[in-house]
Amino acid sequence: MKAFVVRRYGPDGLGPAELPDPRPGRHDVLVDVRAASINPLDRLVRDGEFKQLLPYRRPFVLGHDLAGVVTEVGADVRGFAVGDEVWSRPRDLRIGAFAEAVAVDADDVALKPASLSFAEAAAVPLVALAAWQALVEVARVRPGQKVLVHAGAGGLGSTVIQVAHHLGAHVATTARAGDADRLRALGADEVVDYTTTDVADVLSSYDVVVDSLGTASLRASMAVLAQGGLVLSVVGPPDPAFATQLGRPLLKPVMALLSRSVRREARRRGVRYAFFFMRADGDRLAALARLYDDGTLRPVLDRTFPFEETLEAMAYVEGGRAKGKIVITR
Repeated sequence: MKAFVVRRYGPDGLGPAELPDPRPGRHDVLVDVRAASINPLDRLVRDGEFKQLLPYRRPFVLGHDLAGVVTEVGADVRGFAVGDEVWSRPRDLRIGAFAEAVAVDADDVALKPASLSFAEAAAVPLVALAAWQALVEVARVRPGQKVLVHAGAGGLGSTVIQVAHHLGAHVATTARAGDADRLRALGADEVVDYTTTDVADVLSSYDVVVDSLGTASLRASMAVLAQGGLVLSVVGPPDPAFATQLGRPLLKPVMALLSRSVRREARRRGVRYAFFFMRADGDRLAALARLYDDGTLRPVLDRTFPFEETLEAMAYVEGGRAKGKIVITR
């Protein structure tokens, strides 16, 4: 089969390859991949940013989001059949969406929302799971609370806005002025033009901030939080709890050292800091599918690329031009 694999870590480490067709294990489903989306996580994994935490054996197929059709099921699989249209964010160390086919643990798969095309469905799993887990499971957002979402025009930000609105929160986001109307339509109550305005000058007493930009934004975000508020970062630095999530408790001292400065700053301000890294969850994807089918949530796509242009699609994402998700299709 055709695939795009990471042969070496670095910006030029991803390339096309011909690989043997995958074979599903007893608890796997084999999926004919019709569409896959690109996430910032793909760049980080390609460049080796997580190589100490996620020890992939090179060469490996990249890609964390997919939608497609089941072509084979393992002997122990129940609930899926050949011909089912599914979507998935395969678990870490078993990714591989940038390929014609992939074997996925059945626990990471759900039936695709019937109302979405393959391209629309492929845009969703990682960001939808991340938004739900961050806001519901970690931050425990309640109706009436105030949530700030950085980079609201991006694939993750636009989804976090929708989920926060669904949960009954007052939602603010940062974006360019030209994106304001579109983001208000997704559920944002306030849009701060980050090119002209410092969020700390116009926002205050927020309960939760979801940051996907980096250290400078992370520290600035603490200034808008109420006492006891929580800033969640999806780009780091990782904290000791992340070592527990990975099942590698011996890394806790390393994580503590990496995040010591930002955690100290949070304590000084009377707020909390947490690094967030989403996990695969087929059952939650099934529940989220209902929210997409009833119109509560909707995918936000920028554009699609043909599968053969996966490298061009990666470059487009890295150029910072995307307003929504970038999807590759077959």
